Parts: sequence; structure tokens; C-alpha cells
Amino acid sequence: MTFLNVPYAEKDQARELGARWNPGRKRWYVPNGVALEPFERWLPKAGEAAAPGEADSSRDARAAKLVTGSRYVEIDHACNPFEACERCAPVLAQSGWRAAHDDVLKALQLLRRPG
Repeated sequence: MTFLNVPYAEKDQARELGARWNPGRKRWYVPNGVALEPFERWLPKAGEAAAPGEADSSRDARAAKLVTGSRYVEIDHACNPFEACERCAPVLAQSGWRAAHDDVLKALQLLRRPG
């Protein structure tokens, strides 16, 4: 999937061309397998994450800083990384996300042990 920088006034045009809305990221995107040429005017420029004033869930709006962790991994489909998924397991294991997640769970268990 390819995220787009679509101004609110142009959302209907993007939808007509086949863009979809991602409510979690609050961004329009082009699904995998769909040609990007019709969406060129909304494609992010090099190094650009989101258009100014457009919602981006990877930023804390009040502090204007990134809130993505060092083990953030973007997956190309909707699944819960905390539950087993055959499609995501290799990606999460290779990135180190799974090991970091398991370390956090172990640390929490140590904190929960009585005295």
C-alpha cells in the first residue's frame, strides 16, 4: 500500500480513482496492485511523511514529535501483531519486534510477582 497526501477538498477525487481511507493512520492510500500514475499529484515527495496540517497518526499533535518506537514495523495488511499471524510472523521475527515484545512481557511478569 502507498500512502497519499490528499487534501480534504480532493478526497472524493482520490476515492473515485480507487484510493481507500485508512482510519487507523487517518490517511488515504493506494492498495497494492493498483497503478500509481493517477495518484501522482498526491504521492509524498522524497522525505515527506504527510502534508502540512494533515493528520498523521505517527505524530503527537500536541508535542509535534514522532511517537513511533524503535521496533515499529509496518505490515501490509490488517492483523493484530499481538496475535499469531502466519503472514506477519517472519517479518516480525526478522525485524526484532517479536524478541522485544517477548522481553517486555518477561519484565512485566517479574513486576507482577509477589514480594
